[in-house]
Amino acid sequence: MDQELFSAVDAFVGETIVKEDEGLRGAVEAAEAAGLPAIQVSPPQGRLLQLLVRLVGATRILEFGTLGGYSAILMARALEDGRLITLEAKPEYAEVARRSIDAAGVGGKVEIRVGPALEALPGLEEEGPFDLVFIDADKVNTPNYFAWALDRTRPGGLIVADNVVRDGTLADAGAADESTRAQRRLHEMLAEEARVSATTVQTVGVKGYDGFLIALVEPV
Repeated sequence: MDQELFSAVDAFVGETIVKEDEGLRGAVEAAEAAGLPAIQVSPPQGRLLQLLVRLVGATRILEFGTLGGYSAILMARALEDGRLITLEAKPEYAEVARRSIDAAGVGGKVEIRVGPALEALPGLEEEGPFDLVFIDADKVNTPNYFAWALDRTRPGGLIVADNVVRDGTLADAGAADESTRAQRRLHEMLAEEARVSATTVQTVGVKGYDGFLIALVEPV
């Protein structure tokens, strides 16, 4: 695989149709300065999330994994009216994200809840149904997050999971990596799940080789 080429294409896309503004660049710089891992969605992936928010007319969004707030900013900007709840396990990450989200001008639309996501879920029972759920947290729990979200996403809504291809190891039935095994379980679960229509799209770019799973919750 040619990582240099992947990054060059992402750079061109970023220079043309998905330019970052000061708010987004500031979020990346703040995360880097605070020592957060550079694992946020890429600009093209972020624009995809924005488009999905607009396509479903979302007013209620749930995000698993805030990190530095980059994806939350992008999705919140696509909300004409509504709220985004984002879950972050690490308080120090949440503090960085809060500052960046406020600086980007969408603080009034975003609520950050701090603590392990599985522990936060009982407190979200009255918040749904959600129009869009974005799962980008600890990968071993992606199937658990998806199962919870499926019961609380409206018909016609979307559930999106990042990092499901795992550098191609998704295809390895004997993979030892726990995160890869979790993504395989997710796909096997969805193969038997009549309530959704789903696909996984492989991606390349500045983040290397990975992929998004996108699932439509079917009307009842």
